[in-house]
Amino acid sequence: MDELGFALAQVTENAALAGYQWLGRGDKEKADAAAVEAMRLQLNRTQVDATIVIGEGEIDEAPMLYIGEQLGLGGVEVDIAVDPIEGTRMTAMGQSNALAVLAAAKKGTLLQAPDMYMEKLVVGPQATHAIDLTLDLTDNLKNIAQALNKPINELVVATLAKPRHNQAIEQMQSLGVKVYAFPDGDVAASLLTCLEESEVDVMYCIGGAPEGVVSAAVIRAMGGNMQARLLPRDQVKGKDQHTIALAKVEIQRCAEMNVTPNTVLPLNQLAKSSEVIFAATGITKGDVLNGVQKQGQSLTTETLLVQGKSKKIRMVKSTHDSRLLDSELGSAAK
Repeated sequence: MDELGFALAQVTENAALAGYQWLGRGDKEKADAAAVEAMRLQLNRTQVDATIVIGEGEIDEAPMLYIGEQLGLGGVEVDIAVDPIEGTRMTAMGQSNALAVLAAAKKGTLLQAPDMYMEKLVVGPQATHAIDLTLDLTDNLKNIAQALNKPINELVVATLAKPRHNQAIEQMQSLGVKVYAFPDGDVAASLLTCLEESEVDVMYCIGGAPEGVVSAAVIRAMGGNMQARLLPRDQVKGKDQHTIALAKVEIQRCAEMNVTPNTVLPLNQLAKSSEVIFAATGITKGDVLNGVQKQGQSLTTETLLVQGKSKKIRMVKSTHDSRLLDSELGSAAK
């Protein structure tokens, strides 16, 4: 698997460059479409036999790399979980922490699930035995603080600034916990739990399942822990005719994929092997990566590349000639 690292890093680089063309233009669907096309094009140039096991798009009614899609020129058989742009709204509005992300693992080792909501609880290596999603959030935070040997008022939790999290944020803050609420981007927030230079101890949120599987792959490779559960839309967005109908479809699709909503999924079910490749390229500057930077005719990208087999974590800085974008990205560059 490790030999695929730099090839897959080029996939997220191209997706980030394509998304960058729509930075600040206010159209998240076109940004996502460009990144999808660039990612698909580059995967189809790569010596790999890849299957998309979970992709992004259905929740936002955006274009997607669809579940079951076969990509590549042939070679090592891999499962891929992907989010061509994690943070389409941030890209459209020119806000921080937008990434292009991808996780690849040996065939049959990544969770296959619908693109639906997922509750996630993530910790770094020092608190791997302290989480249990069957318990209340308060109990989990107390157990994590104890595992880290710190008072709970020094615990730092990353989450998403969404109305669905208001009650959880109030609950955490009432315990004295520091809460960092990001507009979007739970893959980046999950990564922060495992980076030594970060002060984030925990990531808790309800976000997209594709981002959850991507996060699980890299968290396993980096020695952290994660638990999750799939949630039908009506449990997250409220019960009305529209959400109830969509929830029924999601539940049916879960049955077809042999996964059960509202059941806790441990890390070894989300990502069965630590032998993974994870690549994330910054589109806009964020807490983990710098975004695409332009100077003259050059565009510079920064990519976090994690190779699980060799336990290598690399920061890859690449310079691209903007005049060659059409040939590199196809029509996504336009």
